[in-house]
Amino acid sequence: MPKLFIALATYNGEKYIELFLRSLLNQTLKADQIIAIDDASSDKTVSILEQFSSLLPLKIIIHEKNQGHRASFDHALKEIQKIKSPGDLVALADQDDIWLPHKLLLLSQKIENNDLIFGDAQIIDENGKITASSWRELSHISSTQPFLAHVAGFNHVTGCLSLFKASFLDEILPIPEGVTVHDRWVALMAEKRNGIQSLFEPVAQYRIHENNAVGIKKISSMEQVIKMNITWLKMLIEEKDRIPLTIEELSFTKKLLSLQEIRLKRPIAPSYLFWVWRHRSILFFNTSSIKQQLRKAVFSVIGLSFAKRFLGKSS
Repeated sequence: MPKLFIALATYNGEKYIELFLRSLLNQTLKADQIIAIDDASSDKTVSILEQFSSLLPLKIIIHEKNQGHRASFDHALKEIQKIKSPGDLVALADQDDIWLPHKLLLLSQKIENNDLIFGDAQIIDENGKITASSWRELSHISSTQPFLAHVAGFNHVTGCLSLFKASFLDEILPIPEGVTVHDRWVALMAEKRNGIQSLFEPVAQYRIHENNAVGIKKISSMEQVIKMNITWLKMLIEEKDRIPLTIEELSFTKKLLSLQEIRLKRPIAPSYLFWVWRHRSILFFNTSSIKQQLRKAVFSVIGLSFAKRFLGKSS
């Protein structure tokens, strides 16, 4: 019978992790094994995990030194990769969310022939109060997007709301160093292969608070965004054969990388404006207004120095 695995990354999560673990106990479809990677917590996170080890099928692995979010999930997924069998399923978990009881059952029933499936979430604050009924609506997240939008850095899959086939681990591991957010890589690879299924039903309560590893309140500067995009695009080019990228997809990736690099060095890149406009259905796929698309196209060829001087953008 197929098994269900959970990859859990923890770090100084004592405030909320007990609530999360209790939500696993309340699942109508129970996990067969939970791989918990603690990233050198200095609080009581590990102690709480150990308390639940008699109630949940937990395997706890502790990093001696902090390695970061990506490395923790990479480690957890590699542990699952060692023991997976055909038909098994994998869920990604964050320590501060609460899973609704039907999450694992619903996603496992609906995944069908897709590599990955994801649902929506209610938003809760640090006190557990529901502040929004739909994470997808709040963050203007599309239920679908073209593959090249993934290449361009858009991600509509939130890892803690997803479930994917364990056979897919052989494709996504190891997670490349250039990946800042693990679910961005997982979504890109799933879209490239057997596709992604989205559900409108909420499957979890997604907690937004000051200490989220990834959260809606974290706003990056223009310079940070450009540099993250450069890192992402360089990684995709390095992994072009593994993904794999077609000649056309690789050409798009290289052109977009060139534009991002120029934006760091020059005030403006006017020669790229026609290319950006020609690819507006990808670069601005979630913007239907021609006026807004034009505004975004113009801004996308403006360099950092110009934006700082004339638009008040911070570095």
